[in-house]
Amino acid sequence: MNDERLTEARKKINEVDEKMAKLFEERMDVTKEIAEYKKENGLPIFDESREKEVIKNNTNYIDSEDYKSYYTEFIQSVMDISKEYQRDRMEGSK
Repeated sequence: MNDERLTEARKKINEVDEKMAKLFEERMDVTKEIAEYKKENGLPIFDESREKEVIKNNTNYIDSEDYKSYYTEFIQSVMDISKEYQRDRMEGSK
């Protein structure tokens, strides 16, 4: 990869990262709503069956077999962050 191609590839990464940041904020806004509902209704933060369902369903959106295992790790990380945020919201520390 020459310098120009590398620069262009990095530019595309930056554009994707910007979109992902906006989607992350959108997801966390919904996570806040979920935390409020769970707190009001005495529900636990962790729902194993829901997490398995999210991983299964979302992994189906990935066409490349090369990426599926990495995406599974990615979405698990996002859910872990969401649980941490819910915990903070429900315990009143944020």
